[in-house]
Amino acid sequence: MKLHANAKTCPNSRALIAERVLEQGWSLRSAAVAAGVSDPTARKWVRRAAAGESLHDRPSAPARIPHRTPAARVEAIRALRRLRLTAAQIAELLGMALSTVSLWLKRIGLGKRSRLEPPEPPNRYERRRPGELVHIDIKQLGRISTRGAGHRITGHRKSQFRSGNKRRQTGFEYVHVAIDDHSRLAYAEVLDALTADAAVGFLERAVAWFEQHGIRVERVMTDNGSAYVSSPHRIACERLGVRHLRTRAYRPRTNGKAERFIQTLTNDWAHGRIYGSSAERAGALSRWLEYYNFRRPHGSLGHRVPATRVNNVVGNYS
Repeated sequence: MKLHANAKTCPNSRALIAERVLEQGWSLRSAAVAAGVSDPTARKWVRRAAAGESLHDRPSAPARIPHRTPAARVEAIRALRRLRLTAAQIAELLGMALSTVSLWLKRIGLGKRSRLEPPEPPNRYERRRPGELVHIDIKQLGRISTRGAGHRITGHRKSQFRSGNKRRQTGFEYVHVAIDDHSRLAYAEVLDALTADAAVGFLERAVAWFEQHGIRVERVMTDNGSAYVSSPHRIACERLGVRHLRTRAYRPRTNGKAERFIQTLTNDWAHGRIYGSSAERAGALSRWLEYYNFRRPHGSLGHRVPATRVNNVVGNYS
């Protein structure tokens, strides 16, 4: 029961009023004054207690609502929604107002289509040793024009300017990232393209970088982008002795470690400070990676740095 904020009585005090009048012989007026309520209020609770009724507040909703949507109609709305029909389609089929259908969908918890299926449980895993699996992905970033920082920092789009009747953009650059599943040691480069040649070049340099840190890459996981399903990329994987795994369609969470690293990379490096140019931003990437790999505590590693999970670099960067 939810009492009104200014209520002077509760079920216990109401029972006390009734007890004083019915059992202790108090007058109604005396019991009302002692409780700080009016005579009609005290009379109401005494009358209900004498009749054996509840001393809790009664609901303010009417006992019957003639225009209330019948339960069978609500079940029809639920069944049609389970067939992935929209609220407008359900309203048309049942001859009901769209607002009524939308209200009931919200009440029964099916207002969003994502509620139609139970949430997919998280599939958390971690490979047993460094290099067993390396996640690779690409993040697109807008270039920084000669006019300064972009709209994410300044709040306006000065990097997009008009030339005659055409709106010119400064274009994009692409951050290719690779992160080891076990140690979270990460490598990244800023490239001008996301073509197969760019992906192959990044893969070769990433494998060499991991080898310099004592990690032999056995498998790489990517999405199904055109650069990764191309023949040059397949040939490069065979030449490097790396097995190529691809995520399931429409399941970016399969490559979740790369996605999460990109989020951290974007927030802390790309948008974490103001850069005067794209070249200045790219130049700061190596310093940020050194901080991420060797000094930044990682939550999923017990707040240790990624380098502590790689044997031959622990001594230098612990």
